[in-house]
Amino acid sequence: MTSRGALDRFYSIIPAGGIGSRLWPLSRADAPKFLHDLTGSGQTLLRSTWDRLAPLSGEQRIMVVTGRAHRAAVEAQLPALADANVVLESEPRDSTAAIGLAAAILQRREPGVIVGSFAADHVIRNTRLFASTVKEAVAAADAGYITTIGIKPTEPAVGFGYIRCGGELAVTGAPSALAVKSFVEKPDLPTAESYLDSGSYLWNAGMFISRADLLLEEIGRNKPELLAGLVELAAAWDDPATRGPAVDRIWPNLEKIAIDYSVAEPAAAAGRLAVIPGYFDWDDVGDFASLSKLNSGGRTTDLAILGANARVLADASSGIVVSQTKRVISLIGVKDIVIVDTPDALLVTTTDNAQRVKSVVDALKISGSTDVL
Repeated sequence: MTSRGALDRFYSIIPAGGIGSRLWPLSRADAPKFLHDLTGSGQTLLRSTWDRLAPLSGEQRIMVVTGRAHRAAVEAQLPALADANVVLESEPRDSTAAIGLAAAILQRREPGVIVGSFAADHVIRNTRLFASTVKEAVAAADAGYITTIGIKPTEPAVGFGYIRCGGELAVTGAPSALAVKSFVEKPDLPTAESYLDSGSYLWNAGMFISRADLLLEEIGRNKPELLAGLVELAAAWDDPATRGPAVDRIWPNLEKIAIDYSVAEPAAAAGRLAVIPGYFDWDDVGDFASLSKLNSGGRTTDLAILGANARVLADASSGIVVSQTKRVISLIGVKDIVIVDTPDALLVTTTDNAQRVKSVVDALKISGSTDVL
């Protein structure tokens, strides 16, 4: 370990992958949701993520893991991103491989580094509160915990996983740190209501902060073959002559598994996982229902409209319209509607059925209509 302060050793990792299939046809393989402005801020979600993290780790200490096809778009969004900090996936292998490879590369470059993983496609408001929460998480990570940030629930949401909290951990620099008893999958509504009433549960926001060596050690405990592949890749990574052959040989064979299952759940069971409650506004923009709520100030009676050239006429209607065309869209007396109008695909559903959009994407894949994916 080094005598440098914990925050000085902190490195941000932004996994920028996934299509966001529940936001089809807005989000697609060549334009995933992190490359869209979904809040009307004038910035993509990826750029907003970068701007939140840069004051914490510094622009030169942010690594982005993304698909080869998105490199140009990512670099256009993030001109300060160092070339050595672009990690390209030849194909998606889920979050353990993406975050684990970044951690393994950084651990080789800088032993003792503390890494934090933050999704590229989340919306967070109150960045000062976010920053103070991350600083506590870094302190807990420096104390030897794999640390996550859990969001204080504001409603009995069924679209999120939950974290069951234990007692206080008394970590210097992290007064809010709590032990994690367990991770809980997405519940049904009555269960979610009971979680909210108990006050002992937080939403799982998928943010993980840890010393890189301890994160890799945890992967190795539970998935030794996966760790071996990541370590071998990291050893070859910084030499252009060895990187390509290593990626082609190793990456496609890595196990696809989310970091929640490979690291967080077993670490919680062993008492090695801490959580810092986050009280900032957070949304993972998982479907059009959440996008509608996000853009209407939480008022379900309003109609949210996205699109620079949207031409929408509405009377006594609510929900969301996303328009990428100049077509006039008229709504009369419809509630909780979802309309997404793009040049080659049209989606019409309701906010109650927003989670089912993914099944449309699956059906299009089966039918061979991949030109609209």
